[in-house]
Amino acid sequence: MKKSEINILIACEESQAECMAFRERGFNAFSCDLQLCKYGGRIDWHIPGDVTPMLEGRTTFRTQDGKKHRVSKWHLIIAHPPCTYLCKVSSVHLKQHGKVNKERWDKLIQAREFFEKCLNANADFVAVENPLPMAAAGLPKPDCFIQPYWYGVPYSKKTLYWLRNLPPLMAVHSATKIKQFVSSSRGKYRSRTFPEVAAAIADQWGEYICVQLNDKKQD
Repeated sequence: MKKSEINILIACEESQAECMAFRERGFNAFSCDLQLCKYGGRIDWHIPGDVTPMLEGRTTFRTQDGKKHRVSKWHLIIAHPPCTYLCKVSSVHLKQHGKVNKERWDKLIQAREFFEKCLNANADFVAVENPLPMAAAGLPKPDCFIQPYWYGVPYSKKTLYWLRNLPPLMAVHSATKIKQFVSSSRGKYRSRTFPEVAAAIADQWGEYICVQLNDKKQD
């Protein structure tokens, strides 16, 4: 199977870091996010809107440039569901004056349901990324974690991955003089994938799924 025949969806990605990394390696990759692609991104590779219907597999959609596409199946889906109501650092907001904040709890349940939809997406290979979740979220145990400094980025930002039919990501080379990224950054920029990490993801998982899909085709 040619790389151009392998369909990849990067769910909840506005920055297109991973989408572009896979495209540079010849894969048919698309990003999807509620937000429009900005800042010089490729609107012809970006799907604006709710990704939920596309997690089911066979789908027709329009990219931000208005062009219509049809994908018979996604081979790889990498999802970045919002972590605001799931992550451990936000657990302090779950209770107020000793009582559960109902609005916050309801949003946690919604966030968990979306996380599970991503993990159970209709694709041969699936990865779901998030930071360390709070215990109340009830998420399954992650399969691996990475640090940006494993890929030459001088920051610490532990990121967890839940995997289906994919191997853990491996370190490439370590950076020095490491800083804590969250305390050094602001706003949505915190959740963006470093280009070096995106390149490692595209290299490692891209090569892996190529081998697996071609072996399956020969069988």
